[in-house]
Amino acid sequence: MISRLVLAAAALALAGCRPREITSLQRKEAANVLSEAEFAVTLHDWRRAEGLYAKAAGLCPDDGNSWLNLGIVRMHLADRGGARSAYKAALSAYEAASGRDPANSQAVLRRAYVLVILGRAGEARSAVDRALSKHPEDWRLRNFKDSRGVDGLVSDPALKEITP
Repeated sequence: MISRLVLAAAALALAGCRPREITSLQRKEAANVLSEAEFAVTLHDWRRAEGLYAKAAGLCPDDGNSWLNLGIVRMHLADRGGARSAYKAALSAYEAASGRDPANSQAVLRRAYVLVILGRAGEARSAVDRALSKHPEDWRLRNFKDSRGVDGLVSDPALKEITP
């Protein structure tokens, strides 16, 4: 009996080591939920939007945009701790997306955006510089760096409203 419990516990521990597969049905459901969440945001129904973004992030935890939007909505609800944890989840999702596709400059820029929100502008600059050194022909990264994108984000008063 005890050995079965030990085996069951070991199986559960190992199951948590790899990310779960996200089915196409879950992605479609998340897309529908995100659409509803965006509608709730247009109505400034922050409570409803929070629940919907949380549901979408739960369905597709690899979607950094869901986590980012969840953090923004939580800031509108004055839930700074919840916003911070959502932003950190967004950061992880964008890092994973960059790892899967190193040429994905959109994920790099989104990661930089979240790093600035979290007060880590130096890391944001370094992330953009590293990506640009690996992909010097990428026009998005080059334009962001040349136009001092991180500095623009840091000085943006709208960004300060969503910073926990």
